[in-house]
Amino acid sequence: GEEGGMREYVPGSEKYTVSEILMSVLSTIRVPRPGDSVHKDECAFSFSSPESEGGLYVCMNSFLGFGSKYVERHHAKTGQRAYLHITRTRKTQVSTETRDTSFCALSHILQVQQWDGEVRQESKYAAELKQLDNGVKIPPSGWKCEVCDLQENLWMNLTDGKVFCGRKYFDGSGGNNHALLYYQQSGYPLAVKLGTITPDGADVYSYDEDDMVLDSKLPEHLSHFGIDMMTMEKTERTITELEIAVNQRVGEWEVIQESGSTLRPLWGPGLTGMKNLGNSCYLNSVMQVLFTIPDFQTKSVPLRMFVSLCVVLEFLAKLGYGLLSGEYSKPPFINMTFFVQGDQLGIAPRMFKALVGRGHPEFSTNRQQDAQEFLLHFINMVERNCRSGMNPSEAFRFLVEEKIVCQQSQKAKYTQRVDYIVQLPVPMDQATNMEELQEAERRREEADSSGAPPPAAPRAQIPFAACFAALSEPETLTDFWSSAVQAKTTATKTTRFASFPDHLVIQIKKFTFGLDWVPKKLDVSIDVPDTLDLSALHAMGQQPGEELLPEVAPPPLMTPDSTLSVCLSAPVLDDSTVSQLCEMGFPLEACRKAVYYTGNTGIDAAMNWVMGHMEDPDFSAPLVLPGSSSAPGTTPTESLPEEHLATIVSMGFSRDQATRALRATNNVLERAVDWIFSHLDDLESMDVSEGGRSEGGSETSREPPPGPRVRDGPGKYELFAFISHMGTSTMCGHYVCHIKKDQQWVIFNDQKVCASEKPPKDLGYLYFYRRVVE
Repeated sequence: GEEGGMREYVPGSEKYTVSEILMSVLSTIRVPRPGDSVHKDECAFSFSSPESEGGLYVCMNSFLGFGSKYVERHHAKTGQRAYLHITRTRKTQVSTETRDTSFCALSHILQVQQWDGEVRQESKYAAELKQLDNGVKIPPSGWKCEVCDLQENLWMNLTDGKVFCGRKYFDGSGGNNHALLYYQQSGYPLAVKLGTITPDGADVYSYDEDDMVLDSKLPEHLSHFGIDMMTMEKTERTITELEIAVNQRVGEWEVIQESGSTLRPLWGPGLTGMKNLGNSCYLNSVMQVLFTIPDFQTKSVPLRMFVSLCVVLEFLAKLGYGLLSGEYSKPPFINMTFFVQGDQLGIAPRMFKALVGRGHPEFSTNRQQDAQEFLLHFINMVERNCRSGMNPSEAFRFLVEEKIVCQQSQKAKYTQRVDYIVQLPVPMDQATNMEELQEAERRREEADSSGAPPPAAPRAQIPFAACFAALSEPETLTDFWSSAVQAKTTATKTTRFASFPDHLVIQIKKFTFGLDWVPKKLDVSIDVPDTLDLSALHAMGQQPGEELLPEVAPPPLMTPDSTLSVCLSAPVLDDSTVSQLCEMGFPLEACRKAVYYTGNTGIDAAMNWVMGHMEDPDFSAPLVLPGSSSAPGTTPTESLPEEHLATIVSMGFSRDQATRALRATNNVLERAVDWIFSHLDDLESMDVSEGGRSEGGSETSREPPPGPRVRDGPGKYELFAFISHMGTSTMCGHYVCHIKKDQQWVIFNDQKVCASEKPPKDLGYLYFYRRVVE
């Protein structure tokens, strides 16, 4: 429980009367107003909490929390005199005789807590659900399906109290779909799973919303049919428990978490666990890996943030200290005889999560997220807020060279772009156990036709070389507009590294879309190597005797918008791809942008662009093409924010390029940075903007504009970390990471930090390599 008390810090208070002290204290106290956040769980400067030694002190004016090491400092700096002192003590009564049973129960509870399924939302039917007064009363037990007499996996419709069996599971167990069939006949949307009802709630499903939901009026809805939640006991597994069981059957959950081994817990500096704040395992895994990298470990990381966002550096330093110091990495003893294996107190990065998710439509929520998307979001956040000097994200930044050769003229075009992650597709047709997979598919089809349970599916074995071939082998472009022949023709595109980063991140693209655009995950095993030599993939640039495609403007593009009915110098957009995207419901201008920024390379690339930019503020704004003088609503002479210009210039670009980028994006800094990075190939040929050239330089003496800062070196790497995912999609499941520390693999599973016995390197999702320096 919690114990609260007022503690007043007044040096030399013995010189004052009680009345004077009380008046002095009361003058520094205010009542929280609506919107005020009271930080009663975490210190502003450390990860001290009410459970920590000394407890937590909450300032009664700012409502910030401070650990015992920092409260004196805050008092001295602010003069604040009144603090609410909160301490919390764990009360655990476990006897050595029941230890084994307790551990079994604890393991099950931890699995359920760690399984990050989608956060359930309140059903739109819950508040106004109409229940029939048909006199139906449901007994507390002894249920069966009204159609087939099945006595398990039963669902009671909350409208009329009808009880039917649920859906058939993938292995043939479960039910006979009678509850679903009844909804299709009646239209009654909500059903509760009998056997999961407890005083704390139950599983409720909405057939119309096609999802598990919350019903805030569930006690009232159950009472209508004579069911008292307070007297019910759970007799069946919940949907969450079933999801865990499914993953255990296919082996993913157990293998990735190494559940079959008794893992040795680890403690100390760099071995600190992180609490799961509710679907935050993606953040925990990413930040654990990042703080293994020297750029993030160094306290004097040369970041220069905007004044309004300098708190980013403070929270980054705070998180780094929490993970690396070892102060919060100690074994939590239950009593003097034993402790919970591998379960640390760890740190709870509540403030950090709130900061990095602020304003983001997904990362600001408690829903499960894609670890790769979060990594890019965090890198972009650091990039946007860095004014000058080096920053940790440079450890990942590299240049990609794309060479396109017109097959008709044999002339070439070279472009460069910045990237941070290498994405590798999974060629399922290259599986080494293809015969086994085909036989399993044949048996599954036979089972479907006969109604028998489907057999267990084997895991596809994919060679890493087959995945990497997508990066090294030429790609054929069938609809390339060639400036040499002034027509569409066939071309080949080859991708190479123009620079090798210090740390290379590889994403295995396990998550894809089915034919019905439903997200799914590929169940694959990939023989990812411990070392990589990418030297052969270094870009060579223009070769002797090789001719370049002429810089000739393609045919003009006429926009249907009457306000923009001018000829724009831009490539012809593939109308069929634009139409396909529009048919999916996306805005026309967003579809045109997708096709333009992916260079007419097809529907897949354009769709990926759309999915990655749906939250951009100018997503559906008119496409602004290079060569147009300004964005809609601006004029060529409109003043540009000087601080935005300075920020882009500090990243290594010229003032002219910064000006063009801002004018092309309505002066939105974040979009301007994205725009300039996606137009590196056009920077050299950009005309001088209306603002003139930079001071101190003339046209004859001016050096070529520098590009973004990148580190380069040998292309030899070794694997030092990987992040794995368990579950059917990025929107549910659980993440853990494995990190190599002092030649020992360590598993970080939220608060559990243990020596890894069998690191499942073949089942990873994100792989992290570091350069090998000979």
